[in-house]
Amino acid sequence: MKRMSFLNATTLFLVVLLTSASLFQCKKEGNLIQGLDRTFKGKADSTVYAAFYDSYNVVPSDVTPDVNDKIKYRGVQTIIHEFCGTSNCHGGSIGPKFDTYSEIMRYVTAGSPESSKLWEYLTTNDFDKAMPPVNSNHEMTYTDKSTIYNWIKNGAKEKPDLKDFRPAAISLIVQGCGSANCHNQATATGGWARAGFIPGLVSSDTSQYTYINPITGVATVYCQLSNSTKRDLVWNAYKDSVKKFYSDTVANASFRPWKTFATPRSALSTRGPLNDYDDIIMDIWYPKSARSNSSVQYTNPITLMTYYVKGNYLNVTSSMVSRCDSTLLLANPFTGVYATNHQGDMAYGDGGLKPHEVALIKAWYFADPNIPDVWKYGNANAGIFKYRKTGTIIKK
Repeated sequence: MKRMSFLNATTLFLVVLLTSASLFQCKKEGNLIQGLDRTFKGKADSTVYAAFYDSYNVVPSDVTPDVNDKIKYRGVQTIIHEFCGTSNCHGGSIGPKFDTYSEIMRYVTAGSPESSKLWEYLTTNDFDKAMPPVNSNHEMTYTDKSTIYNWIKNGAKEKPDLKDFRPAAISLIVQGCGSANCHNQATATGGWARAGFIPGLVSSDTSQYTYINPITGVATVYCQLSNSTKRDLVWNAYKDSVKKFYSDTVANASFRPWKTFATPRSALSTRGPLNDYDDIIMDIWYPKSARSNSSVQYTNPITLMTYYVKGNYLNVTSSMVSRCDSTLLLANPFTGVYATNHQGDMAYGDGGLKPHEVALIKAWYFADPNIPDVWKYGNANAGIFKYRKTGTIIKK
C-alpha cells in the first residue's frame, strides 16, 4: 500500500508539473514575447496573387499542361497547414482541423478579413488566442499574412478567377516591361519630341536617360518627355487617334496616326508603352507591329504625307501572349498563317518572366472580357494560338 501511495504521489506530482508547464505556455508569459506585436500593418494589395491552392492549371491549357500553363504560388492551404496543421496541433488531436477548403471556410467571412475568426486568430495580441501559439516560436511571416489577407479580401474562393488574375498580371507587365529603356510612355513621347514632331515642347520638358547594356556594355541614350502634364496630353492624344482610326478606317481616315515608334518617325527606335492597363489593352487590340513599321504603309494621294501605320490591324505577326509565352505559336489573324518559331523574347530575352508568371498573364488574358475573341481564338474561332509541342490549337 505504501508503494502504491508513493507511485500515486509521483504520478500526481508529474501531472501537476506538466499541467503547470502547459498553463504557463498557454498563458504565453515570459520574456520571449515581451513587445511582440502580431497585428497586420499591411492592407489589401490586389497586385499580390493570392490563391487557396499552390497550383492552378490555366484555362486554356494544353491537353497535358505545359510549363507555362501552371500558376504556382505559395497558397493559403499550405500556409495554414504549415503553421497550424502540425501533428501536435490542429493536424493532430487538437480540433478544429484546418486541412480542407470547407474546414477553413468555417472560420472565414469571404470578402472581410476583419470579420473572419481565422484572421483574428492569426493577428490578435491576445496571446491566449493566438494561432499559431506564440510559444511555438513559429510566428507567421508578413508575406504569408498578406497572402491570407488578400485571399479573404478577394472573396476567399477555392479557385481563382479574373479578379485574382488581372491586377497581378498587369503589375507583372507594367513592372517588368515599363522601364525607361523599354515599353515606356515617357521614352516614346520623348523620342517624338527629340525628333521635333511635337510643336510647343522645349528642352526643359525633356530629359535624357542613358542605358548601359550589362552584357555588351553598349550605352544607349533615350530622350524622355519628363513633363508629366505634356506627356499625358501627347500620349493620350496618340491613343485617341489610334482608337478613332481603327474603329472605322474609312470614316476616320484623317486620324491615321502619323507618329510611330520606329524610324524614321522617332529619333530612336522605341517600344510601344505598357505603363498601365489601358496601354496594355490598346497594344492587344491594335498591336504595335500594325502601328509602327520601318517602311511606308500608306501615302496620302492629296497631301503626299507618308504613313508607317497599317490600315488593317489584324494583319500582324505578333501579340501580347506570343511575345510572353514561348510554348505557343501565333497565326496572323488576317491570313491564318502560323509562325514557325516562338516569339517569347519579351518574357525570356528581355524581362525574365518565370513560367508561373507567364501562366498568370495567360490566365488573365483569356479571362478578361475586354480582350476581343479575335485576339484569343481568331476569326470565327479558327484559332490563332497553338502549342508548338503538340500542335493543339486553342479554341473557345
